[in-house]
Formats: sequence, structure tokens, C-alpha cells
Amino acid sequence: MDAVLVIRADLVEQMVEHARRDFPREACGQLLGPEESDRPERYVPMTNADDADAQGSDYRFDSREQFTVYKEASERDEETVVVFHSHTRVPRRALTDTGLPEAYPSVKDIEYMGLQPGVHFAIVALTGPDAEPDLRSFLLDDAGEVVEDEVQVVENYMFSHTGAGDVPDRS
Repeated sequence: MDAVLVIRADLVEQMVEHARRDFPREACGQLLGPEESDRPERYVPMTNADDADAQGSDYRFDSREQFTVYKEASERDEETVVVFHSHTRVPRRALTDTGLPEAYPSVKDIEYMGLQPGVHFAIVALTGPDAEPDLRSFLLDDAGEVVEDEVQVVENYMFSHTGAGDVPDRS
């Protein structure tokens, strides 16, 4: 499975700004786009409703807010293309011993991924509010295994493509 997430730079900037603003709590949100397009067009910041601890080392969408976003997206013929959240303090892989935040799905993240097949899960890891962000994106393959997307940040979608299959045939 060769997964590619093509995303506009302005949307990446909005996610990173949100992650910096909410640090040390994990920020979360969704990127919505036209149905069946796989192209995020707008970022919807969400409230982190997880109150597991004061550090906010996890995230959960508020169910009422999630329903409002879903309803509005449906009215606009949009769908969730990317679920976003940040990692701010703990490593997410058992083999990681650096103690630094890492842009890799936690066990809970993988459970969420299983509820939304085909949706990219983007993670921004920050070690501090002014630190350099690490953006990575993941999908689950057909066997339920985590697969890292290739992330292509573009200025606009007009000239971007993910392969020969989406270039217009001029014959």
C-alpha cells in the first residue's frame, strides 16, 4: 500500500499553530474536503475533551462538537479526509527510549483509526511550543496494520498529483 497525503501548506500551518497554542495539551481537529476527493480543503479545530490528566497527553473529540462538524460537512457534501492531533510529551512506540514526543500513533490512536478506514491520521509532535514540528501521517492497511503515508506539502492542488493515474489523458 503506497499511501500519499497531499496537503496544502496553509492547512499544515493551521494545524501547527493549533498545536503550539494548546501546548502542552494535545491539540486535535479535522481536515475536511469534497466527498471522494482525498484532498483536504479546510481545517476545523476541535476541542480536546480528554481530561485524563492536566497535561492532556491524550485527545478525544467532544461528541456534540463532532456531531455538529459531521452535520455541517454533510450539508456541504464534505467528508473527513484527515484526523489531526498533536503529541506533546510521551513517546508513542514501546521501542522508543528518547522520552521525547514522537509523531507515531499510540494504541488508542490505532483504535480510532480502525473506526474510520481510509481516513489519514496526521500527527504533529512538538517538544515545546516553539519547537520544530514533526508532521507524519498514517493509515491502516487492509490487514489492520499501521502504514505511514508519504506527506506532500504543496502550495495548491492545481499542479499536484499523486501519480500518472490522476493526470488527464490528452489523447
